[in-house]
Amino acid sequence: MPARLIRRMVGMLVAAGLTLSAVGARADDMLVFAAASLKTALDQVAMDWGSQTGTAVRISYAGSSSLARQIEQGAPADIFISASVDWMDYLQHAEMIRADTRTNILGNRLVLIAHGRNAPGISLGPKTDLPGLLGDGRLAMALVDSVPAGIYGKEALSNLGLWDTVSTRVAQTDNVRAALALVSSGEAPFGIVYASDAVADDAVSVVSTFAEDSHAPIIYPAAIVRTSMHPDAKAFLDFLISPAAVEIFRAQGFAPLTGQGDG
Repeated sequence: MPARLIRRMVGMLVAAGLTLSAVGARADDMLVFAAASLKTALDQVAMDWGSQTGTAVRISYAGSSSLARQIEQGAPADIFISASVDWMDYLQHAEMIRADTRTNILGNRLVLIAHGRNAPGISLGPKTDLPGLLGDGRLAMALVDSVPAGIYGKEALSNLGLWDTVSTRVAQTDNVRAALALVSSGEAPFGIVYASDAVADDAVSVVSTFAEDSHAPIIYPAAIVRTSMHPDAKAFLDFLISPAAVEIFRAQGFAPLTGQGDG
């Protein structure tokens, strides 16, 4: 990847407030590790929770893979919200979460976005000329072998027979919001993100939505981390599926999964 793109990505990551390590927090604050795609909606949910309860919630956003590994290494999180059941499974198998608190809270859709608000739609199929559409640019995606949005995107492109045509033209980022930022800024003409990410940014257009059967179901499970001692962790977890939180998530392009069982 060109050095200019890398520098730009780092700058945008910092500007977006995303972090790959636990944020500083007081001992009585609740610390939530959450997939980067949740940022816009979860910031509002946490703000509402804090206003209602007086309990501060600090949130560390990053790719689910990075957060899971930090928890495995002893990072002091109270709650983990993943964009993939696989990374929650990873921690559950390592006995790093309280399995009885694990709940599927949200679903999402995978979309192809373009820079600008009025980009024309694209019909995705085996004959789509993605390299031609990219021109001299690159396709922005989260890390395709570890970050859920990237994994879903690679799977969808592979099932459409398009991955081999663009695999060398992908600008991979540490998380999906960094991929969104590349397209938003015009550094990349197209990107693959979640529908909720597109809702959060006025500088991009959804030009196509991937068929749900082109990739594994996009599910966000949440659970309390085994080492958490915070007395309000369960209450906040319950708040994530409350009517107030569901309204916020839905407005931001998520599909709440309340009442659909554990992950």
